[in-house]
Amino acid sequence: MIRIGIDANGGDNGVLATVPGAIEAVKEFKDIEIVLYGDEEKIKPLLTNTERIKIVHTKVTMNMGEKDPISAVRKQKDSSLCMAMYAAKNNEVDAVVTSGPTQCVVMAAHLIIRRLKQMERVALCPCIPNYDGKPRLLLDVGANVELKPVHLGQFAIFATVAAKEVFGIENPNVGLLNIGSEPGKGRINEKEAYDYLSSLSNIDFYGNIEPDQAMNCPTSIVVSDGFCGNICMKSIEGTAKIMGKMLKDEIKSSLGGKIGYLFMKKNLKRFTNRINPKEVGGAMIFGIGKPVVKAHGNSDAYAFKSAIKQVRQMVNSDLINKVITALPKEEASANE
Repeated sequence: MIRIGIDANGGDNGVLATVPGAIEAVKEFKDIEIVLYGDEEKIKPLLTNTERIKIVHTKVTMNMGEKDPISAVRKQKDSSLCMAMYAAKNNEVDAVVTSGPTQCVVMAAHLIIRRLKQMERVALCPCIPNYDGKPRLLLDVGANVELKPVHLGQFAIFATVAAKEVFGIENPNVGLLNIGSEPGKGRINEKEAYDYLSSLSNIDFYGNIEPDQAMNCPTSIVVSDGFCGNICMKSIEGTAKIMGKMLKDEIKSSLGGKIGYLFMKKNLKRFTNRINPKEVGGAMIFGIGKPVVKAHGNSDAYAFKSAIKQVRQMVNSDLINKVITALPKEEASANE
C-alpha cells in the first residue's frame, strides 16, 4: 500500500476540498491509504467513506498569508502541514499532498524532510498546459531567486527522470528559458547555463526557449531560475483566465453568440479542459527525500484528487531512488 499524508486544513478551501478529494482518490486507487492531518471536528462530518482513511487531529493551520515561512515552520510544528511533513520524514507516510502556502510548503519540505545530498537546491515544478494537450514541466518557479548553472543541471536531470517515470514521456528534452532562442542570448548566468547544460550527457538539451513558446513548447522540460520561471508561469495563468473571460463576454454580447454557443458547447468544453490545471495535479517539490506535491491554493476536490493521483505515481515509480541514481555523485559532492 502507498501511504499518503494529506494537509487537510491547508489551502483556501481547507477540508471542503481536501477531504472530498481524498475520498474520491481512495475510490479510484485501491493501492493507497490516506492519513488526514487536520481538524477532526470538521473532517468527520465530511467523511462519507472511512475505508483506508484515518485522521490525525490538529486544529492548527498554516496561514495562507504567512510572511515568515521559516519561522512559521519552526514554531508551528503542530500545524497540519508540518505534521504531514514529519510523518514523511519518519516514514509513517510515503508522500505528502498540500494546498498550503507555497513558501511554507517549500520550507517545510526542506527543513523537515530535508534535501537530498545529491541536490544543492530545492525546486518548485508545476506542469503547464500545452497546445498538443501534453503537459510541460517548468522549474524553478519560486523556490530560488538565483541559481547557478550546476543547480539548473541538477534540476534538468531530476525533471528528465520525472518526465519519464511520472508522465510517461519516452525521450524528454530540456530547454532553457531565455529572452532569445539563439546561443549567446541573455545575462551571463543564462550564457553560462547554456554551455553547462550543453555539456551534460544524461539530458537531451534542446537550447533556449522564449516565453512566447511556453504553451506551444518544443521541449518536455523548461528550466529557469525561480524569479523568471514564476513570472512565466503567472503570465500563462493570467492570460488563460482573461482569455476565458473575454470569450464568455463575447458569447453573451449578442443573440448570435448565444445561439452559436449551443452548437459549440462540446468544443468549448474540450477547449477548457485543454488549459485546465485541475487535470494535471499540482507543483512537485524536487530535490527532497520524499515525494511532495503542492496543489493550488484554491484547489477544489477534483483538483486535489488529481494532486493525489500525481504523488501516487511519483511513489509508484520509485522516482526519488531513480533520480539519485541518475545524478552525478562526484559533481554533487564537489559542490556541497
